[in-house]
Amino acid sequence: MGSAVITARAAATFDPVGRSVATARAFVRDTLQGWGYSDVVDDAVVLTSELVTNAVIHAGTSADVLCLRTEEGVRVEVADRYPEREVPIQGSTRSFANAEQENGRGLLLCAALASRWGVEYSPTFKQVWFQLELPQRPVGTRSAGPVLPTDLLPVADDRVRVAVIQIDRASAVVNWNEDAEHIFGYADDQVIGKPLTDIAAWPHTPGIGTGIVEALQLSRWEGSYGIRAADGRVVPVYASHLRVRDTHGEPSTVCLLVRDYERAVIQTPLRTPAAEAGTESRIVDPFEVFIGSPAPDDLDGLLQRTVERARDMLDGDSAFLLLATDDETELEVRASTGLPSARQRFARVPVEAGAGRFGSARMPAVHEDLTAVPGAVPLLNGTGMRSVVTVPLKVEGRLTGSLGVAAEGAGRYTNEEALRLQFAADRIALAVESARLGELERLRRGSLSFLVEASDLLAGTLDRDQTLALMAQMTVPTLATWCAVYTIADQASDPYLSYVLHEDEDRIDGLKALLSKISPPDPVPTPGARIWTAPAEAAHQAALRTSMRDVSRSNRPPTLGIGTTLATAAAVGGETVVLPLVARNRVIGMLTLGKPSGDHFRQEILELAEDLSRRAALALDNARLYSERTAISQALQRSLLPPGLPQVPGVEVDVIYRAAGEGNEVGGDFYDLFPIRDGAYGFAIGDVCGTGPEAAAVTGLARHALRLLAREGFGGPAVLERLNAAILDEGARSRFLTLLYGELLPQEDGSAVLKVVCAGHPLPLRLRQDGTVEPAAEPQPLLGVMEDLELYEQVITLDPGDVLLCVTDGVTERREGTRMLGDDGLTDVLTTCTGLTAGAVAARVLRAVERFAAEPASDDMAILAMRVPEPHTT
Repeated sequence: MGSAVITARAAATFDPVGRSVATARAFVRDTLQGWGYSDVVDDAVVLTSELVTNAVIHAGTSADVLCLRTEEGVRVEVADRYPEREVPIQGSTRSFANAEQENGRGLLLCAALASRWGVEYSPTFKQVWFQLELPQRPVGTRSAGPVLPTDLLPVADDRVRVAVIQIDRASAVVNWNEDAEHIFGYADDQVIGKPLTDIAAWPHTPGIGTGIVEALQLSRWEGSYGIRAADGRVVPVYASHLRVRDTHGEPSTVCLLVRDYERAVIQTPLRTPAAEAGTESRIVDPFEVFIGSPAPDDLDGLLQRTVERARDMLDGDSAFLLLATDDETELEVRASTGLPSARQRFARVPVEAGAGRFGSARMPAVHEDLTAVPGAVPLLNGTGMRSVVTVPLKVEGRLTGSLGVAAEGAGRYTNEEALRLQFAADRIALAVESARLGELERLRRGSLSFLVEASDLLAGTLDRDQTLALMAQMTVPTLATWCAVYTIADQASDPYLSYVLHEDEDRIDGLKALLSKISPPDPVPTPGARIWTAPAEAAHQAALRTSMRDVSRSNRPPTLGIGTTLATAAAVGGETVVLPLVARNRVIGMLTLGKPSGDHFRQEILELAEDLSRRAALALDNARLYSERTAISQALQRSLLPPGLPQVPGVEVDVIYRAAGEGNEVGGDFYDLFPIRDGAYGFAIGDVCGTGPEAAAVTGLARHALRLLAREGFGGPAVLERLNAAILDEGARSRFLTLLYGELLPQEDGSAVLKVVCAGHPLPLRLRQDGTVEPAAEPQPLLGVMEDLELYEQVITLDPGDVLLCVTDGVTERREGTRMLGDDGLTDVLTTCTGLTAGAVAARVLRAVERFAAEPASDDMAILAMRVPEPHTT
């Protein structure tokens, strides 16, 4: 850091796991916003994301992140524990970095975004650091405005009302004055104690401007936003926030709010250049005052002030400013005054609207009476404006926008006013273009950060429903007011409305009901957003029908239904666009985004939504494929398990089965109990070498072969010899198998005879009534290794009260470090089971296995317990 004084620091360490990248981004974002460095947050987050990814993903080590604040700016250091990892050197003969490669991309971004950066080594770690400098801002001062004629003063209501609202540390309202109640319709007891964010209608554009929460934390803030009034309307306001503290040191924010058109009441006057010493002062044109001051940081504020000054300068009733698209074919409305701005904002008109000079926005134009040329200025249709003057904004000969002033009377403007307006436009064009490019750059960086976080979230789940919810929650309210996701199961299926979300939860049910009644959009694979008018038209028709029904009930009070219907109509009455969800060359659904009445989408937002839809489509298709594969896998696995245990007269039987591995229902261990003939039952418990699908395949072969051979009348040795031959016939796919197979023959005297063959399997244990435990068979060769086997059968008689316990090696080989449960441990557990039922014996063995080690079992496990109950005594 050189000699720079460090004024604050924050540090954190992140484990080498994928989720640490998102956690590190949040840490840096919260830290810098807490320091008031919102200007560099997006760059810092993007760079930190890449560097932490290199550490925890590519290098596979933990990452140490250190944020340092100085008077010059902010420095972020990211260190990992892999010092020998090669770092390309800028300026060397080797390639520095490539945007198409994962490795080195963080350094490439550092070189592009940071004011300074570097790499430092030590014997134990490598550290990459970057420094971001804060933009220089001129210090604003309050001063008296110039002396203006009365007719140039801004117009206000007869009584100007200033809402005074005080907000505490948690953004909750603590004071609400009478003017606030008059403007917004809420009594003080309705809002005190509630967060201001509940009623603030803040513009949501990723990467641009300050949010309401951040604005309330700043020492001073001034700007425009909206307040949702008690009647549901959004009241545009101009606000001045001042953060103060009381005598106890508790901070709070005092907000002064006026209606937006009365902003001159509290707006900070712009500094007028002082007259040179010894020179005569002069009255300065109000528009010239604005041009001579530094441009605001935000483009919207600059454009709004421009149209207001233009309207005042020409004494007009309205004014508007449009910015050109990159290809100069269309103009987008970005600011207006005296017009329904909510309806016109972001609407587009062609640059060349007709033949001749007056049909092109590239030349100044004066229309003395629009009623004589209807449609000459589409933006003013239905507004009552009759005369208008428009001039182009140009930078180095390139059209960047258009500025216009209109009046309700005819013949108000001549070429003289056009020249005055053109002069002003020429002075402001460069400042507007510079602010527009700055906004685009901030939007690009904000979009990059938004897409990085969206990709992380979408990649973190393979659940279809959760993916749908994430898609909607990422778009609302960041990109749109409401969102609907349609899914298509297959090419023969119709689109299905799968998810609906609105920024106002009270509107979701009405929106869902409306969309359910109209046909879904066509699944067109063409990329990009297309307009869909059906929701707005359906909402309008529903509102009209409801209003007519309500009016016809002249002798009844209005119903509640009309309010809900009209609110839904307003919620979806704006522009609606549909983006296809295309994955693997197939349309799997549509992402529908909507705005409320009078609102339009900006092109930058649509481009961001298109990028998001591509990522979301792939995530949704991956979730679908995963769900299908999981369902198929589970169905096949369930087919390998016995359909159910038969009831054996005179013998209690219980089984516990656990397959190792997430999502596995069957592994290499298996069991079976089935009737062979009257009075005889076959049972088996086995263990195939390995776990997972390959072992499960041999499991299926063994279980079905045992049933078939036993029912053909073969004895135990013959059954296992033939099964051994079948396993060897599998060739390279064969796996050796340990198997305990036997026949269970209940006897009339209450005992049970068992004929068993133990082929390489853990020996069955017999628990007698006196508590003694002993092996009940002798070991013989396992299956799947040798061709010629000589197996023999052993006979066991279980007396009343005796238990035969059969387990796989997943039980006996349960480990905790160097300790193993083993045969002796299992014997000790079984010794304590005297008098228990077969189910209780199996459950006690399972508990002993689970408690033996803290880690989850890594091997399949099967427990088969058979008990001859004691006769009941009366």
